[in-house]
Amino acid sequence: MSLDNQLSSYDYTLPETAIAQVPVEPRHRARLLCVEPGTGWQDTTMAQWPALLRPGDLLILNNTRVLKARLRARRASGGLVEMLVLEPHGDKAWLALVKPSQRIRSGEWLQIAVAPGQSPVAVQVLGRHGDRGVRLLQFPNPELEAMEQFLNTYGELPLPPYIGAACQDEQRYQTTYASRPGAVAAPTAGLHLSRELRQQLAAAGVASASITLHVGLGTFQPLQGEDLSQLQLHSERVEISPATVKAVQQTKEQGGRVLAVGTTSCRALEGVAALHGGQLQPYKGSVGLCIRPGFRLQVMDGLLTNFHLPRSSLLLLVSALIGRQRLLHLYQEALASGYRFYSFGDAMWIPPEAVVCSARSSQP
Repeated sequence: MSLDNQLSSYDYTLPETAIAQVPVEPRHRARLLCVEPGTGWQDTTMAQWPALLRPGDLLILNNTRVLKARLRARRASGGLVEMLVLEPHGDKAWLALVKPSQRIRSGEWLQIAVAPGQSPVAVQVLGRHGDRGVRLLQFPNPELEAMEQFLNTYGELPLPPYIGAACQDEQRYQTTYASRPGAVAAPTAGLHLSRELRQQLAAAGVASASITLHVGLGTFQPLQGEDLSQLQLHSERVEISPATVKAVQQTKEQGGRVLAVGTTSCRALEGVAALHGGQLQPYKGSVGLCIRPGFRLQVMDGLLTNFHLPRSSLLLLVSALIGRQRLLHLYQEALASGYRFYSFGDAMWIPPEAVVCSARSSQP
């Protein structure tokens, strides 16, 4: 089995001091590691990113919005329960990761913790879903708009566990273009795009189009098994509109480049194309594509991304673009240079010319 197919080959040591606890202000002040063809890289900032792009380029933005998906509740026995609401399941239920889950039984009612003056509310456990602590829950109104209102009233923003500091401004864990509620985590590369930076990009002739990929639990669950050739990922809800498909086609026809802002945009584009013989089509449904070394892009040309967790599917995805050894080398360079890692951290820009030839899009 080759090293590229071994999970242990995607490990690296990350000091806790390198994990960003708070975002920089303004958003575009984040540092940017620009990967160059060959072995080099350039240290700059997100504020300089427009100068690295071309008129006619198309940015693909994930417009998902993070729900206040963390709920605290009590069992009838008085025991505390924490729930992370994940996604709708069927017409009347939602999936939620429940902790502790071992003793939670089907049919049990959980009383949501409420602030003084709020009406008490209970949700019912309908059953198990898989074997990783996920349960089916019945809420008072399962419709998405009603659920967002419910979570805004009773829930908390689900910051990743490696962020110990409280988020003083909850909008900093949303992109400036977030409009479609449904995610349990932010598409973090997009957090760097301030409104000012987006205006500069537009003025430079760089267009944008939106997709929706609601980031789910599968993005963060530890990968299981050493043999990555057997890897299967949890599917995520995706929507790509006819307008975005048209924008991608026109960009390609006019010689422009399709650039994904974040791994979620990449997974949406490539996952939907893989379902349609390599051609991007309008789509609404689930995608569970695993992108790892050996994958050939069909739609995307370049990628803006953050620095990711060891042994994660996101690390595999970026390795597919520039190679595993080079990526791990660049991570060590970034650590030595004081880059900040993970959700509130700095960014990496992989232009099309830095993508390994074997991974470059074969589409005209």
